[in-house]
Amino acid sequence: MAADRSLLLSLVEEFVSGLQDSKAKDTATGVKEGQFTILQLVEALGPSLTSSQPHTRARGVQLLSEVLHECYGTLTEAEVEVLIAFYENRLKDHYVITPPVLQGLRALTKCTVLPPGSAVAMLRSLFQDVHVQSLMLAERSCVYNMLINLMETREAELKGLGTDFVFGFVQSMDGERDPRNLLLAFKIAKNIIRRGYDLGKFTEELFEVTSCYFPVDFTPPPNDPHGITKEELIEELRAVLTGTPKFAEFLLPLIIEKLDSDVQSAKLDSLQTLTACLSQYEHKDLAEFLEGLWTSLRREVFQTSSERIESAGLAALTALTSCLSRSVLNFDSEDSLRTFLDLVLQDCKHHLCEMDLKLVWPSAKLLQAACSASNRASHIVTAAVMPSLMDQFSSRTQCSHRRTLLEVVLKFIQSVKTSQPLDNDERVLLAFRESLCSMVFSALSETNASLQITATSMLTSLAQQTGLLLDSDIELAVDHLTKLVLTEEDDKVSLAVVECAGALAELHPEAFINKMIPRLKKEIFSEPMYLETNEVVPEKHSHHAMRQRSLATLAAVSTQPSVVWESTPVLLEVLSSAHTGSVNFSVEEVVSACCSLQRIAEQVQDTEETGRCFHDFIIPRLLSLALQASVQGEGSSGCCSPLVEETVLCAMVPVISTSCSRLQPKLAGETASKAVSLFLHGDVSFLPDNSIPSHVQLLKKHDSLSQSHMVCLLMGCVCSLPRNVEVPEIDQLLSQLEEMSCTCSHPLPYNSAAKCFAGLLNKHSQGDFLDSLIQRTIKRVCTELDSPCSPARIQAFTLLIWVAKALLLRYHPLCTTLTDKLFSLLDDADLGPMAADGFSLLMSDSADVLNRSCHADVRIMYRQRFFSENSAKLVQGFNAAPQEKKPNYLKALSNIVNKLPKQVQVTELPALLSLLLEALSCPDQGVQLSTLSCLEPVLIDPPPALIQQLEALVSRLLALISSPAMSVRIASLRCIRALSCFPEYEILPFRARVLRALAQPLDDKKRLVRSEAVQARGKWFLLGSPGGR
Repeated sequence: MAADRSLLLSLVEEFVSGLQDSKAKDTATGVKEGQFTILQLVEALGPSLTSSQPHTRARGVQLLSEVLHECYGTLTEAEVEVLIAFYENRLKDHYVITPPVLQGLRALTKCTVLPPGSAVAMLRSLFQDVHVQSLMLAERSCVYNMLINLMETREAELKGLGTDFVFGFVQSMDGERDPRNLLLAFKIAKNIIRRGYDLGKFTEELFEVTSCYFPVDFTPPPNDPHGITKEELIEELRAVLTGTPKFAEFLLPLIIEKLDSDVQSAKLDSLQTLTACLSQYEHKDLAEFLEGLWTSLRREVFQTSSERIESAGLAALTALTSCLSRSVLNFDSEDSLRTFLDLVLQDCKHHLCEMDLKLVWPSAKLLQAACSASNRASHIVTAAVMPSLMDQFSSRTQCSHRRTLLEVVLKFIQSVKTSQPLDNDERVLLAFRESLCSMVFSALSETNASLQITATSMLTSLAQQTGLLLDSDIELAVDHLTKLVLTEEDDKVSLAVVECAGALAELHPEAFINKMIPRLKKEIFSEPMYLETNEVVPEKHSHHAMRQRSLATLAAVSTQPSVVWESTPVLLEVLSSAHTGSVNFSVEEVVSACCSLQRIAEQVQDTEETGRCFHDFIIPRLLSLALQASVQGEGSSGCCSPLVEETVLCAMVPVISTSCSRLQPKLAGETASKAVSLFLHGDVSFLPDNSIPSHVQLLKKHDSLSQSHMVCLLMGCVCSLPRNVEVPEIDQLLSQLEEMSCTCSHPLPYNSAAKCFAGLLNKHSQGDFLDSLIQRTIKRVCTELDSPCSPARIQAFTLLIWVAKALLLRYHPLCTTLTDKLFSLLDDADLGPMAADGFSLLMSDSADVLNRSCHADVRIMYRQRFFSENSAKLVQGFNAAPQEKKPNYLKALSNIVNKLPKQVQVTELPALLSLLLEALSCPDQGVQLSTLSCLEPVLIDPPPALIQQLEALVSRLLALISSPAMSVRIASLRCIRALSCFPEYEILPFRARVLRALAQPLDDKKRLVRSEAVQARGKWFLLGSPGGR
């Protein structure tokens, strides 16, 4: 015990007299470990606390406070009571003692054993004896944190202080300027308001002491370690000012005043604050300020030069109207909503009749903002403006005026839609239903493209509101849309019509099933007119375009299962007719039909009914048609079926792939079983056409190239299935796919076989079988690649790259063996360029296999992992390679780095800078372009290593601005412009040289190159000049 006491006295002496601040931590450790108690510490501090020297007393109090900050959780209630009394007394002491006293009190406010009444006593002493704003920053922060702690734990006691607490806080905060402390003060004020503290006669004082910071004007210093932003201050202050309706009489005049400011940020802050406060206010809080608020809002929308301010003004008007809409009407009370809307209509309505003046749209936007606030507001506004708009549409003949009127009406319809009516309320636009329909159908019948596009949008909006379109209107709308699909050749109009048809078909599928689909089918299967000389009349091109539009429309309307059952047979019949030759369809039209089927598979509702449609009908039909085409080959006429074309087969693959990826597990399993049985055993029993010979050998080597092409459809069937679906006979399937990928001589079959093999390998469960299979494949691939005379080197390389990707995605350890082989091929005379391109395939997403939509096993950040494990190998290989092989390494590096996330590029590129500079000198334009795209983000915030290589970088970039490739010229000019952001003293020596070089691209024959050259030269021209950067 004596030893502990002497240790304590020694620590006190060293802290107080020796000024060794670290001893406070040692003392706190002793208290925590039970070597001595707080009471013993106070006794040991006795001489210091009673010293006649203020600084000695301050050091003594500081030691006690710092120990309490570490050990407040171990104190008893009696100890806390004594310490509070001691600290309250010390507040009356010399001013140098105040800071450590406040630290001690702050520590005590964290105690869970504060005696009843101690919080009130503490705050009374604080408010009475301390002038907070005369303290330093840290001490003021200490006071605010004390208040926050006590408000969290002793709220009832603080509320017992009544208005004295609010007055004390107002005095403490008044004059605060530091943003860190302001955040704390705003938090306290917000809690005072939201937790129901009594503001009493100090309501205005609390508003004044906080509103003096409105609107917030704060720019954080560069590299601010505290990270306080202007937005944080704005949000916290706004929460205070808008927290209670009691502030309305003070806040609303302030907002009206600030809206007269010329500072855009002040206007925006004021409008957003007005919007926020209106959700808390009632109509009686606004009554005397309505006219002033409307005048300010109208001015901001009529005269604004900023879209953000206009949007904020419209949002504020909507909030204001919504607030007035919440008022309850009595028989003797004034209807404040109608009074306000009369004011709005008086100032805006007449502008809607002046189509040639600029106030049409601002007035319309204001009325639409008010209209969207509530159902009641919608009734008042639409009743006042809609008849006039409709009369004008009927009487005006100029297309631009009619389009403007239609757009205004469309915005009103959309505004009404956002004001949700009560269940028993009458629909706002029901009274204008017939006139609205007449406007839409009249506009759809026009020849003006912009008028038709607006009409389709309006038709969609009308359909989305219940009761505005009757069944007869829907049928008429479908007729108009069908006519436009078949006759309108303007691309923008066609796109709008297709989108409108898709939206309406989702709501009213029966009308499209009964009217549009039969009409489109009839026109799709009609033939263009031929002359006697068998020359096609000029309408053939338009007939082809009509078919394309019709096929796209069939896909757009097929969102409901009932429509899918009607539209997909039409698309499949297109394929069947093209195959049989009964109707003359071009390859491009057959591909469009496949694309429409794919879109249907992507967008249709994922139900068992749609799953059955694809499983039982669409997938078997596609396989049957493709197989018939491949088996029949050339017909007697000598013409091949379009279905044997590679483009058509490649278009079928995503249809099957997308369908299979969305099948329910049971149906997916059945699909896998049937597909494997077809390709392994030639089982055609499930296909709808029995004319196909049984036991076709689709995976065996044979002379029929068209049958070999069928393997791409197998890939679509089995590689997109969920991972929990078991593929039957997978051992035999993988063996045959490996054989086909290594022996087939045509690119489509061996590419598809390699992809299919890789897709199955990626999802295969881990185990000895998988490892042995991979090792067997590696052995075969390496044998072929190591034999320069082998005729299957390219096929083996293709299998290598796809298997490497499959294993890379799932982090399989044997992936390294394959990637090392790929690196070694960069030195190969024949395969080196292909190996360099192969790294792009490894790092990029594949569209048809090995992606997440196909349920592939894709681990996160596999690209970063591959780069970190292999970048050193690439550098070593480059350094050791002969000069003629170095471009392969540069291309590989460029392909890898270009696919990395930008954040990774910025951190990793400095280490590879020398190679990237070499890549800029590589004659391959693809390498140049990908390297430039890698460099551009790094140049914005250049690392020191890049600045040291400035001479080489500038020389290479200037050489590329005369590249034959436009994309390279543009990318190099962008990099040169980014160089202008380097430190001025570093780049100023290059200014004259760069400006001379940039004179040439100013006369480039391509406009985009000239544009980039102008921007780059402007940046460099301003370097070093007064008023420049």
